Amino acid sequence: MTAAGNGSGDGGGRSDDLLIEQVAGAYRPPSRTELRYHPAWHDLDPAGRERAFARARALRALEAALDPDGLSTTAHAVLARITGRR
Repeated sequence: MTAAGNGSGDGGGRSDDLLIEQVAGAYRPPSRTELRYHPAWHDLDPAGRERAFARARALRALEAALDPDGLSTTAHAVLARITGRR
């Protein structure tokens, strides 16, 4: 069953749209020891993962364009982790 709850995983349904939005967003469950994919990544088929990747690239570019320092949320998260800020 997928995280959206219907188990279809057909790569084109409304449930995949929700999964793609979750995967494309910058949020990742916290981990102190490892780099993690969003759990919804595993519920997407290869076509859904490609769509999520394309959406994430577009989102990061928009975030960077809106940020005064030109950084995406991912870049801010990486810098915060490197410098120990939370």
